[in-house]
Amino acid sequence: MRPRIIQQDNQIGFHWATAGGLPTTLVDLVGDDDEPDRLAATHLSALDDAMIDAARRFGELLGGGRRPTQQDREDLAELYRSLDDACLDYARAVDVLDMRPDSRAGRIIGTAVLMSILARQPLDMLGPAPLDGELQEPTLGVVGGYGEMVYVDAARPWKGSRWVVRTESGARLPLTLSMLLFDSSGTNRDAARTEHIEALRAVTSAAAHPDADPYGVACALDWLLYDYLMAHRDGPDSAEIVFAKGRDGDAGVVVAAAAASVAARATFDPALAVRRG
Repeated sequence: MRPRIIQQDNQIGFHWATAGGLPTTLVDLVGDDDEPDRLAATHLSALDDAMIDAARRFGELLGGGRRPTQQDREDLAELYRSLDDACLDYARAVDVLDMRPDSRAGRIIGTAVLMSILARQPLDMLGPAPLDGELQEPTLGVVGGYGEMVYVDAARPWKGSRWVVRTESGARLPLTLSMLLFDSSGTNRDAARTEHIEALRAVTSAAAHPDADPYGVACALDWLLYDYLMAHRDGPDSAEIVFAKGRDGDAGVVVAAAAASVAARATFDPALAVRRG
């Protein structure tokens, strides 16, 4: 008998079970399995199915269509926990296997990250974005200036960064990758995507620094991931992520950043503490 996915009707998310029926994880399975690649692919398929079900059940809540009831809040909490667990489990498994996540893995994990963020939003579980409170509010109309990725503290990359418009007058206004890619003139889109991915990579790499504050790391990663993923949705009403042509290599960065975000939040979110190790 093979290990199997447990994903029952009305269950939020899924989990692995051994051939003997005991709960387990993907990372614990792949080290001793004859077909670990098959297990990793099954994990992604189960996560994809779980998200399709979650979108059907909780789409109105995730889209901000109504305020959550107490039961909704409990369901959204279970949703983000299951998604976060699945993302971290997959990332750890591919590390054990020394695999490079492909574009399919990046699309599914990226969609799960975005859904987790949208589930945490009505629960007030999202921290401030980098430079929050330090930027000026834009006025109505066309804004002249240039966009740049601004780091909170170049000497402490775990504090993160974000896109900013620097106007001719020197004002700094908030900017998103979506605005940069689709609403701005004269933008080198591929270079912007590369710079954003490098910013994600910088925070992910610095997350393990002994001086890094896990809460700050989580806020920095969640913002950079959210900004990137919102700019790479399949459509304005979709949470499905698609990579731009020729950008399949970004998948590995998204998977690693997703895992680093969960690991950081597990240090102060008791619901994720089981995943610290």
